[in-house]
Amino acid sequence: MKAMLHTIFQRHWNPYVVLLIAGLLSALYFGLTSTVWAVTGEFTRLGGDILQLLGVDVADWQYYQMIKLQGATWSRPDGWIVWGMFIGALMMVLLSNSFKIRLPQQKRRYVQGFVGGIIAGFGARLALGCNLAAFFTGVPQFSLHSWIFIVATGIGTFFGAKLTRTLWWKGRPSLLRGAAQPSKVKARMIQPYLGAVIAIAYAGVLIYFFATGQKLLGLGALFGLAFGVLIERGQICFTAAFRDLFLVGRSLMAKAIIVGMAASSVLTLVVISIYDLTPVTQIAALSTLLGGVLFGLGIVMASGCETGMMYRLMEGQVLFLPVFAGNIIGATFLAYAWDHLGLYDALVKHGEKINLLDALGPVGAILSTLTMLAVLYALTLYREKNYHRNFELNRGVK
Repeated sequence: MKAMLHTIFQRHWNPYVVLLIAGLLSALYFGLTSTVWAVTGEFTRLGGDILQLLGVDVADWQYYQMIKLQGATWSRPDGWIVWGMFIGALMMVLLSNSFKIRLPQQKRRYVQGFVGGIIAGFGARLALGCNLAAFFTGVPQFSLHSWIFIVATGIGTFFGAKLTRTLWWKGRPSLLRGAAQPSKVKARMIQPYLGAVIAIAYAGVLIYFFATGQKLLGLGALFGLAFGVLIERGQICFTAAFRDLFLVGRSLMAKAIIVGMAASSVLTLVVISIYDLTPVTQIAALSTLLGGVLFGLGIVMASGCETGMMYRLMEGQVLFLPVFAGNIIGATFLAYAWDHLGLYDALVKHGEKINLLDALGPVGAILSTLTMLAVLYALTLYREKNYHRNFELNRGVK
């Protein structure tokens, strides 16, 4: 029993296992709700809620009409997906007794994280999805825009990795070692008890939703909690998957993400076939390409994508407070720019919703998706081996 508890709470879980479960759960969530696991859409709505509290009328903003800004975040299933993820991550951090306040070594990181968050939030909503809706859950929906977004995010991440290597970005070397210094206050044994209290309270919320017939809110809260547990225990960060591949040739997270998408694609096709559901398809346009590049650049500048930001913030990493705020600001500014600055007419209007199921049929869609994922997996392996080969050659020369 002690060994099992140690495995669950003291060690991070294998990314392959975590992302397989996440992929299958996202397909199941789609089958139950006809919507997908996503976060930045709700970030945009949160921005709209804040503007309305400040007296700004956003009712005529076309973007908010498109993504349906209705009610408060607590009355939207997408809202409970987000808050459930935060709570699930915090719960596991506390149960594992690992919450610590961590401050970045350099104050410039706050500004870099904030600006990166703005760029990432703006880019994600311009592309109509982030690392989830336009990537991890977008590919299994067979939406062509997801593949454009993946390529564009890779480009943005590549240049972001180049940027973070510059002296201008790093600043003066610090005498302290490590990326962040944890607080010197020892973790107290009260943390697991707080985690248990949060778990019990959240269970009460779930029971209330289902008992009062608020099924969609209950499902959003339940799956959000599950996703939050998974991203924290697996340390799932799409930024790390791309960035580490370019910087240090580490491919574990990238390969696990690809495997998770493959499993999710298969189950999603089964769900669509059985329940005759319509897959979620977004517009493939120049906005997808530009948004993906900005998103890739922004998440590297911020040191985390939306999922990475969420669990790291719950671990006590203060840097991700400005990253979170930046995400909301960037997404909200995109909602304004959509029609007020003419972004829709310039970048989106001439695009088209293309779904591989419609274009190729079920068999063609799944075969082409799995083939493209296999190619992506092979390219990831090639990059990893090529990096280490060059590293050994350079070390030999020295």
